[in-house]
Amino acid sequence: MINRERILEAAARVYAKHGFRGATTRLIALEAGVNEVTLFRIFGSKGALLHAVLTQEKTDCGGVPVLPEQPADPVAELTTFIEASLKKLRELRPLLVQTMSELEERPEAADFARRGRTGMHDMLREYATKLHADAPQDPADVATAVTMLTSTLMGDMMGRPMVPESYPPIEEAAARYVHCFLRAIGVSTSRALPATNPLSVSRTRTA
Repeated sequence: MINRERILEAAARVYAKHGFRGATTRLIALEAGVNEVTLFRIFGSKGALLHAVLTQEKTDCGGVPVLPEQPADPVAELTTFIEASLKKLRELRPLLVQTMSELEERPEAADFARRGRTGMHDMLREYATKLHADAPQDPADVATAVTMLTSTLMGDMMGRPMVPESYPPIEEAAARYVHCFLRAIGVSTSRALPATNPLSVSRTRTA
């Protein structure tokens, strides 16, 4: 029996490397170890197959925890969430890059590029709003801080491979982003940040 998930994984790899036009059913079939007839029998068309790839990726948040309904330990909860979100974004980067490069040609792909960020933003906004109840901060500033945090995560995912010196060391990034975010919305952070790698700071300042 053909494994549908195996075909989807193969199609995702081919699409991330070659884009929509270059991701031929022949290449996908070779990558999945099946024949082209099987692809058409299961998915109907290349378009339907690649749509299934993007639909699965946008709904599959494996490895990313859900923030609790009621904050208990904001530093720990947010750091865990941001670390997992950054990891997931890095995994999706090839697909996101290809999708965004084809937005003008394939506007329907925008849903994939947008959905993950929207879900992350909404979850952070809901969480931060509850934190705001104990921190007298302008609600507009809370919304802006959430936008800045989600933009920072997307920027880290896209920009780190090109200019790594512009970002905190990867093992410290989540903690530092959370620290700045909580300070921005007026929530005290009692835990010390990890000591910064002096070489990283030096590279950043002299870049």
